[in-house]
Amino acid sequence: MTRTVTVPFRAAALDRLRLTDFRNFETLDLDLDARPVCLSGLNGSGKTNILEAISLLAPGRGLRGAETEEPLRRQGEIIAPAWAVFAETRDDTGETASLASGLLDGGRRQTRMNGKPAARSDLARLLPMIALLPEHDRLFAGPRAERLKFFDRLVAANDASHSEALNAYEKLRSRRQRLLDQGRADPTWLDALEIDMAGHGVALAAGRLHAMARLQAAINSAESGVFPKADLALSGLIEAALADGGEIRAVEDLLMTELREGRDQDAAARRTLTRGPHRSDLTGRHREKNQSAAMCSTGEQKALVVRLVLAQAQSLASRGGVLPLLLLDEACAHLDTHRREGLASAIVELGAQAWLTGVETNLFSSFGDKAQHMAVEQGRVSL
Repeated sequence: MTRTVTVPFRAAALDRLRLTDFRNFETLDLDLDARPVCLSGLNGSGKTNILEAISLLAPGRGLRGAETEEPLRRQGEIIAPAWAVFAETRDDTGETASLASGLLDGGRRQTRMNGKPAARSDLARLLPMIALLPEHDRLFAGPRAERLKFFDRLVAANDASHSEALNAYEKLRSRRQRLLDQGRADPTWLDALEIDMAGHGVALAAGRLHAMARLQAAINSAESGVFPKADLALSGLIEAALADGGEIRAVEDLLMTELREGRDQDAAARRTLTRGPHRSDLTGRHREKNQSAAMCSTGEQKALVVRLVLAQAQSLASRGGVLPLLLLDEACAHLDTHRREGLASAIVELGAQAWLTGVETNLFSSFGDKAQHMAVEQGRVSL
């Protein structure tokens, strides 16, 4: 007799969200439960600003990737001197945990957990999140770099080590390029940089392959539903070498050789053309149509990407991890009525606290009372 074992998991959710002088919000204070949150309002009303504020409680520069703090301050006749985002959630023990992020003293942005400086790994573990933005609607037909960035964020949703490997690799790649641009780089110093790059680069590629295998398994095991299934692949020199069974040290040597032999071309181009994990790509095929995802319609691509997000969330939770918070900006754009209903059903069944935005309330009618419905109007929110 086969025994079914249910793997427990915690669903990341906000119990409270408070904004102060953030974007177009002077103040906002929301008490929440674990249900999805549907935000409706006209363009420019502040819906995406709320999602961006939440994203700043995770590692990184947030939903819009703000390079400076200036755009985050409330604008008006007088620019606010500071901004703050505060939230309460629950940790693995069920106890309340607080998160705060903001420009509190005119300096760099600070993020704190329970009043203390927060490490990236702690943030990723306490409140993992996955974001789906309007620019992802044609993900497979868009720029390779954006596709890779999206996939890396999926991987890092509950794996802080992946984000750390990516950041370390990119910092080393930038330092190497600066040396090459100067034209007087010491070969010994370049050797040392490239050794470190190879270690982090191979770890990065290995993390992608491992995550893609789990993601593909989650896609394969899911019920058909209204969202099509994709067959995924990672193309890249390092990923291919690992997939072919190459030992870690041998693949690191391969990447070091590529970097060493590519110095002249990278110096001439003033950018890193050498094949490495920064030049890899995520591709997909619409399984039912047996067609490249890049050739699918916008609606079909959106549906494929929604399936990726839901499958990744389910994969994380099924392994006893944390079901991530879902930030779905303009989630229903390019989805017909049938797929909007399917999205609502999938989110409710998953048990995720998803934050969805849309210009009309009827886009979220399928949720009924299984979601928290809020109207956003010029920096104000009403229930």
